[in-house]
Amino acid sequence: MKQKEDAYTLNDLIDKARVYIKSEDDIKLIEKAYEFASKAHAGQLRLTGDEYVLHPLNVALILTEVYADSQTLATALLHDVINFTNTTLEEVEENFGTEIKELVDGISRINKLSLSADNEALVSYHKKILVGLSGDVRIIILKIADRLHNMRTLWAIPEKKRKEKAKETLEILAPIAHRLGINHIKSELEDLCLKYYKPDVYNDILEKLSESRAELDNSVEKMMESVSKLLDEANIPHEMKGRSKSVYSIYNKLQKGKTFNQIYDILALRYFVNTEAECYLALGAIHAKYKPMPKRFKDYIARPKANGYQSLHTTVFGVDGKLFEIQIRTYEMDKVAEYGFASHWSYKEHGVNKTNEMEQKLKSFRSIIELNEQQVEGEEFVNTVKNEVFNSSKIYVYTPKGDVFELPVGSTPIDFAYRVHTSVGHQMVGAIVNNNIVPLDYKLKDGDIVKINTNKNSKGPSQEWINIAYTTSAKNKIKAFFTKIDKDETISNGKEMLIKTIRRKKLTINDIMDDKKIKIALDELGLNNENDLYYEIGVGKYNPTQIIKTILGEKEEEKKMLDKVLKYSSKAMDGSGDIIIDGMNDLKVSFGGCCMPVKGDDIVGYISKGNGITIHRKTCHNVCNLNERTIDVSWNESANKKYVTNVIIYAEKKDNLLLEIISKTTSMNVGVKSVNTITNVDYNAFDLNILVEDKEMLDRYISVISQLAYVTSVERGNK
Repeated sequence: MKQKEDAYTLNDLIDKARVYIKSEDDIKLIEKAYEFASKAHAGQLRLTGDEYVLHPLNVALILTEVYADSQTLATALLHDVINFTNTTLEEVEENFGTEIKELVDGISRINKLSLSADNEALVSYHKKILVGLSGDVRIIILKIADRLHNMRTLWAIPEKKRKEKAKETLEILAPIAHRLGINHIKSELEDLCLKYYKPDVYNDILEKLSESRAELDNSVEKMMESVSKLLDEANIPHEMKGRSKSVYSIYNKLQKGKTFNQIYDILALRYFVNTEAECYLALGAIHAKYKPMPKRFKDYIARPKANGYQSLHTTVFGVDGKLFEIQIRTYEMDKVAEYGFASHWSYKEHGVNKTNEMEQKLKSFRSIIELNEQQVEGEEFVNTVKNEVFNSSKIYVYTPKGDVFELPVGSTPIDFAYRVHTSVGHQMVGAIVNNNIVPLDYKLKDGDIVKINTNKNSKGPSQEWINIAYTTSAKNKIKAFFTKIDKDETISNGKEMLIKTIRRKKLTINDIMDDKKIKIALDELGLNNENDLYYEIGVGKYNPTQIIKTILGEKEEEKKMLDKVLKYSSKAMDGSGDIIIDGMNDLKVSFGGCCMPVKGDDIVGYISKGNGITIHRKTCHNVCNLNERTIDVSWNESANKKYVTNVIIYAEKKDNLLLEIISKTTSMNVGVKSVNTITNVDYNAFDLNILVEDKEMLDRYISVISQLAYVTSVERGNK
């Protein structure tokens, strides 16, 4: 059943922002962004039937709850203008500056992705999230607020889409909100996800809660009064709050085999005091009257969670014989518990930039950042992110100095060592847990204190550690260690092979292996440095005799070509053919098969032995780092022909999709020279060589194909 949204106004947003934003310039920025967004979205309606601008306004209102800075609130108001109006990024930058432009660009890029949590696009999605985290965490918090408002109005889309969106939110965005510690947003997201993903279960829990609500509320009220009296008698100033457990958290307990009546922490009390010392005094007063339940006491003040959460938790046998979960924390601790990293918002206050503090708080994302740096791809990336980074089954282990590290259940001392630092892992010779020596395959437990013994003279990890380590990050660091050793040995072998061949041919080593001569071989083979040359010899790609001939056997033809380039470099352009080269029209010209340039691409010429000038795109990986043997070239605007280039089309599994792609291609007057289908378990990729007139035609083709149903992305090849 459709419901109209509350008709919030700009004034509501300004009132909430003024609570913590005192600068009038910042308030004017928010007002300017609203006016800009309102004008851009004029006439647009959401599926709810409401004016579109109500959506960005609600997103901004959500962000005021975490004290977002004025730039972030302005971005929230502008976050859909790129994807859903004719506004350009240049216009955003012109009106609001570079910082807001980059924030709008970041959230727009994430929101452009069309995905299901079950397909390969999940990889791209996590990568986009990573970009936001490593660049500006505000983009991620913007995305979470954007999704929360969309979840509140999810009833407006078809049931199948509702379930897909709820599943995606539950698997990806709610865990991120949890990692960032934004508890009140995480809880609302989870409840809304359950409501739409499993409506029968959600309604059943609500009904059971409703049946016992009066009795529960009465017990909570009596317990609150009793505990409050205890704290007053102990002269501990406090505030209190009673609550029932969220629907989703009750669902989780039921999933673990508990019955509804066994969930004893449905009843919960939370007490706020002024100081850390008062937290412990309050706990003592409560335990003096109410018997605590064994093994249910948690001290997250002395040992905070990795996301910064601090509180005392205890479960006691309270009034009416019921069990109550009681949380005791300071007001500052509650701010972190509810708003997490966002309570340390990255904005300038009194001239002090808090960005570094925010970055420190993001250390729990170290695993996903390392995965990207290690170039973990495909299914392994997705599974690692879901099972190790976002999995709720975590343990918190400590260094002897009390620093806390979060690891997935199943981790070993090896995983802990590599989480501390790569060098600690490489130099590890043993581990001590809780003052006891343990084997390296010991499974760490929550609360363990771990000391890693290291030796600077250690030769490094054992190959067997790869099988013992639990986390993907630790395994990859161990693999990288041995890969480097193998590469170093290959380089050494390749150099020795070249030296032996030089001696066998009765040549002088200095004549072949001096810097200038080696540079000849590097340039000819397109290699970056001497070690790369020795490595290629070591793996057998080039034999030493071939390298010696390359160094000593420069052809006269190449010398003439170089002389010609220098001689005519100042002469007028010659416009014959497809390519214009300084002063020459009789040189052999070919197009690089690696990057397949087309008219309109930024290009460069490469002087190759015996093959004249090869034309490459300037971004081609084969020439982008070369300075010598390259010359300026340009397209002849009067040339009129079609050029062969390569595109790779990634798509979901679907019968006859290739036929649809080919049909669309030919209808655009784009020729198809060859097609190669690459089949994967989760997706298909079509490698096409096509004929186009210029880059403009190619860009238009990529844009049209990208919009086909089931096509996830299209990119140019560079082989």
